Amino acid sequence: MTVNNVNVEVLVIGGGIAGMQSALDLADQGYHVALVEQEPSIGGKMIMLSKVFPTLDCCSCITTPKMSAVAHHDNIELLTYCEVQAISENSDGGFVADVLQKPRYIDIDACTGCRQCEYACPIDLPSTFDRNLGAVRPIRVPFSTAVPQKAILDIDNCLLCGKCEKACPVDAIDFSQQPETFEIEAGAVILATGFDLTPTGAKAEYGGGDLLNVVDALVMERLLAPTGPYGHVLRPSDGKEPDSIAYVQCAGSRDTTLGVEYCSRVCCMYAIKQAMLLSGALPLADITIYYMDIRTFGKGYEQFYQNAKAMGIEFVKGKVARITEDDDKNPVVRVEMIEDGSQVVERTHDLVVLSVGMLPGFDPYPLYGVPTADDGFAAIPAPNVRPTVTERPGVFVTGTAAGPMDIVDSIVMAGAAAAEAAAHLRATDTGLSAHPAVSKEAVHA
Repeated sequence: MTVNNVNVEVLVIGGGIAGMQSALDLADQGYHVALVEQEPSIGGKMIMLSKVFPTLDCCSCITTPKMSAVAHHDNIELLTYCEVQAISENSDGGFVADVLQKPRYIDIDACTGCRQCEYACPIDLPSTFDRNLGAVRPIRVPFSTAVPQKAILDIDNCLLCGKCEKACPVDAIDFSQQPETFEIEAGAVILATGFDLTPTGAKAEYGGGDLLNVVDALVMERLLAPTGPYGHVLRPSDGKEPDSIAYVQCAGSRDTTLGVEYCSRVCCMYAIKQAMLLSGALPLADITIYYMDIRTFGKGYEQFYQNAKAMGIEFVKGKVARITEDDDKNPVVRVEMIEDGSQVVERTHDLVVLSVGMLPGFDPYPLYGVPTADDGFAAIPAPNVRPTVTERPGVFVTGTAAGPMDIVDSIVMAGAAAAEAAAHLRATDTGLSAHPAVSKEAVHA
């Protein structure tokens, strides 16, 4: 495994939907782009989802073509399983990034993605892609629609039995691979580092992480997804098909006790979306959403909410105090019913989904010199005028690296970041020699 230094015009950090869109927008204009992703495949969290709101279009059907377009674009250098270790400015006003290529223990050029190594491996591990619901092998293609469609070996859980090596028809297994470093020179940087979810156990009174049938919303996404671990919605404790499902809103947002005072914006909508999908998957199930406020801010979102109510989904305005369980592992929700005289009741369900919020996925200040705001996301000096421009010239931010937002806004922000990066390159003459469509005379005209 030998990695050569890369010289491009724009470096995009993060291969989620925002990072991919920024890279494609720049590449389609003729700019050369390096897309660095720390995971073995691009796609981010969107590729894990079932459908998008409010259209209920298939997430894989939207994301997979973009992943393929990124991988096959002549102007995009796709660098997966890599991490930026340091970044500095060069004499031309651009940036030099030191990047670590983590070992896959696979010859990525030889691997065909046939999965024979995966079939031969004798070990099963919990699948992080399926939120530990399904099983995977230590050597595997990350998931069915991964890009690149190449295997990766989890050496920490490998027995070194050699069965995968014997099964590989192209001798792509290489146990001797070591981490390597290389440099990327770029005129501008776009940060698309995404978000993390509020930990399921952040609020101990909700029992997340301790009660088997209290799960977060991403677990439900995997249960609902056509590529999910079971092909059906089953509760984790016993594999039972749930007859009563409840959602607890604001289970990780608008909560000063967690230090997360902001609204994560997507929680109401993804809960409504999942409730509608559950109504189709489990027509006889009772579905309840416990909420403090319903926030449907986007185009068509309010009608989406009204449609859900018309389908028979129960919306209960109330504050959930705690969740316990009975002898049959059924979650028992203790809730103050705001619209019923603030009486406190306990209601039993088969499965409870916590609508967890968005947390910053990465602190950009130590590595990129981009300050963060009070909420922990990247600080934007002029959010209403230039929402992707950071305080460091030449470094831009997009998607949920800038703050909580839905997929639509992430894609719009990605286009804005690409436009700002292109304008920066023109203004500074950085990388124009690699861009035949733009001349310095045209820039200074």
